[in-house]
Amino acid sequence: MIKRFTLYGLIGIFLEIFWTGFNSFLNGDLTFQGHSSLIMFPIYGSIIFLEKAFIQLKNAPLFLRGLVYMCLIFSAEYFSGILLNKLNMCPWSYANAYFNINNVIRIDYSPLWFCAGLFYELLYKKITSNHNKNI
Repeated sequence: MIKRFTLYGLIGIFLEIFWTGFNSFLNGDLTFQGHSSLIMFPIYGSIIFLEKAFIQLKNAPLFLRGLVYMCLIFSAEYFSGILLNKLNMCPWSYANAYFNINNVIRIDYSPLWFCAGLFYELLYKKITSNHNKNI
């Protein structure tokens, strides 16, 4: 479980740096400067709590699975953002984004979280199938 938490956290940090670097390029920064925060590591690592959903939804249609994961990720982002804001520790703000809710989530990121949930589901299947082969 600790290994999967660590893997999920590291992949989340990597994806965030990639995403912010790509966006900086789109905004004219030819250095592709990306960034994240160490505070994000346990937040991304908490994907481990989606594993139960991965198991329970394994036979559900792809769209339904992606939709459920997206909603769960939005919920985690919202509540962690609200908590971190109260502690003056939130490393992100969507205050300038048109489709934001309380500056901590962006509804226009729905497709990203939909795909991220399915990506982590696929990663979970890969990890657990490799683990079962080694038993």
